[in-house]
Amino acid sequence: MALSKKDRRIRIKRRVRKVVKGSSDRPRMSVFRSNKEIYVQLIDDATGTTLLTASSSEAEIAKSKANKVEKAALVGKAAAAKAKAAGIETVSFDRNGYLYHGRIKSLAEGAREGGLNF
Repeated sequence: MALSKKDRRIRIKRRVRKVVKGSSDRPRMSVFRSNKEIYVQLIDDATGTTLLTASSSEAEIAKSKANKVEKAALVGKAAAAKAKAAGIETVSFDRNGYLYHGRIKSLAEGAREGGLNF
């Protein structure tokens, strides 16, 4: 029997999570994509803490008249700006089982434009 789309994503997520680890000097940049919004967290896996977050539901991004792909790029830039302010230069990108396409790719490119290295 074929896997459902959700089960397939969870299987990919587990496979990637075995390799991608976050630390205080190189946190894991985890992305979650819902139907309406996109969220990103910088996580230190050594201590199990979230260092910072950014999402498309934040006031300045939500007010912008942009489509979801453009908002994802804005979220990436906002996350990069917050990371720079916190003194974080490099991250490990965790696409969380999603394909590197569309909103996920746009967010990653926005974060790179904002100055994050991964």
